[in-house]
Parts: sequence; C-alpha cells; structure tokens
Amino acid sequence: MTTASPLFSCKGIGISFGGRKVLSDVALSVAAGEILGVVGPNGAGKTSLFEIFTGRYKPEAGSVNLQGVDITRMNIHDRARMGLARTYQSPIVPGSMTVDEVFRAARYSHKPYLTRFDAEWGARHAHLHVSWDRIAGSLDTFDRRKLMLACLFMRKPSVLLLDEPASGLINSEIDALDLIIRHQADEFGIGVVLIEHRLELLQAIADRVVVLDLGEVIATGDPSQVFKDPRVHAAYFEDVDGA
Repeated sequence: MTTASPLFSCKGIGISFGGRKVLSDVALSVAAGEILGVVGPNGAGKTSLFEIFTGRYKPEAGSVNLQGVDITRMNIHDRARMGLARTYQSPIVPGSMTVDEVFRAARYSHKPYLTRFDAEWGARHAHLHVSWDRIAGSLDTFDRRKLMLACLFMRKPSVLLLDEPASGLINSEIDALDLIIRHQADEFGIGVVLIEHRLELLQAIADRVVVLDLGEVIATGDPSQVFKDPRVHAAYFEDVDGA
C-alpha cells in the first residue's frame, strides 16, 4: 500500500499542440504497491500524459521523477531499463509470430538478456495458459493482453502504466484482470498507474483516482468519494451520458 515517499511522480506538467493547451500544471504520484486510477472524458489529456511519462513527448513545463531520479529528459529506452513499463489501449501483438517467438524477442529486447525461465515466470504471473506454439495473432483479446503483460512482468518493472487494459473484455475477464494487477502491486510492490473508462474496474481495484478535465486535475482521492464530486459528474459522467 502507500508509503510516505512516492515511487513515481510528476509535477507542473504542461504541453501544447498546435497552440492548444493539452495539459496544464498536472501533478500526481504513486507509491510502491499502490494502484492509481486516471480518469476523465475523451480529450482530457490522459494518453498525452502517458506519452510524457514514457518519453515519447517532452513536456514544455514540469518534471517526471522515478525512484528519486528526474527522468524528464531521459530517453524511452533508459526509462524502460530503470523499470518503467507500459501497455497500450489496443492489445496489438506480432500477428505472424508464435508466442514463443514473441517471448524470445522480449527477452532479447535489451540487456540484461533474460532466459526462458524468466518468460515462464512472467507467463505464470500473467495467468497466460496457452501453447507457446500458438500464433500470437490468433489469441483472443484477453490472452493477447496477458501476453503483453507477461513480457513486461518478466522484466520485473517498478512502475506499470496501463492504458485502458479492460478495453474489449467481458466482466469475468475484468475480474480476472483485477486479480492479476492487484497481485503484482501487493506481492512485488509495483506502482501502477491505470487509465480506464470502466469505472467498475477502478472502484474494485484503485487505491486512489485522479480526474482530468481539459488537461487539468479537477479531483483526486478515494474512488468512492471522487466519483460523487459534482465537478467530476459535470466533466465526466455527463460527457459519457451525452456520447
């Protein structure tokens, strides 16, 4: 659960595209073993924030800190080596490669190179129970997500950024995903930052949530309280109802 010193944090984050302010003075933090949900209507800046966290975008203002190190100007690969891992909204895997080949590519993606045992460990913790001779592109949505998670887990990351991991999943699969994510946080002290529109997932799993609207943080705290905030209803729920 939470500790006094954050494992991962950002402060004062700002960025614009084409003269339009996308993020303004955004700050958040996650502690070892904590799961932080990030929610907000479409266009709130959630994915842009993740792109800044991973190094694809450079912020115009603010800083990003991982394990006490300022990584704001660090490149993508060095951030990954430090233990920052990320999934994307779509569970895209190499369509013509076998599961074994996907694991092999992940094992040799950067040093230190990993063994097949490490891949088996990752698969076990992602609850991936498929033949490694299977073509990765033939897996269903949930197993593709598990394969992506297994490739990250075997590197034993310190911070996991999950971009809408419940997209395309049915309720029973979301429940299973809850257990996978919570186990990583509780057992290994991974800090998890989770973008999600499925509020039932956040209610079940998030220790805290941060709500973005028009690129700014409008609420933060316990999910059960934050989701009752009139500002959150105006920005998020009414947007969903009108979609």
